[in-house]
Amino acid sequence: MSSPLRTSGLLTALAALPGDRILVGTIVAALKDRAYALLVVLLGLPNCLPMPPPIPLVCGLVLAFVGMQMLAGRATPWLPQRLLQKSIGKPELAKAVGRALPPLVWLERFSRPRLTMLGSPVAVPVLGLVMLILALGLIVAAPFIGQIPLGLAVCLVGLGLVERDGLFMIAGALVGVVGLLLSAGFAYAIVSGIAELF
Repeated sequence: MSSPLRTSGLLTALAALPGDRILVGTIVAALKDRAYALLVVLLGLPNCLPMPPPIPLVCGLVLAFVGMQMLAGRATPWLPQRLLQKSIGKPELAKAVGRALPPLVWLERFSRPRLTMLGSPVAVPVLGLVMLILALGLIVAAPFIGQIPLGLAVCLVGLGLVERDGLFMIAGALVGVVGLLLSAGFAYAIVSGIAELF
């Protein structure tokens, strides 16, 4: 996490990359050692608002993939070559960044380097396990609103990684516990309902 840019600065820099379309591989290369952190933020952001299926499911599956790599201790995320060759239109990227910036800038006002050992390489596997658990919660979250606490939790942990703020990571984990309890309750209700039918 050596770049001095904050999360909002990283997103602005991504939107300013040259070309009409930007390869996913170019974005990952530009992020360098912050690729994990910003990937986590980007996967959490769509779930901070009511979203229809399959958005939480897709984000959850990709987040699980990222979390497993963090758990395995990989320094940078590995993505399939086919995905790296996919491109994103510059207008679409700029629009997404524009929507994400206001809440990120607001959160950055409260963030500063604290408890930095939680973002150290030694702690990355532990954070990977946290991401994996949150991802599983996203996969089974109630449609439209059930993923909101988990999305917020993922964003807080990701922001903590980018901003070197261990307090944000702890807050994200605590919000994640609430989200997981809600998801577990939803899953239990579905299983109970199916069991009663039979």
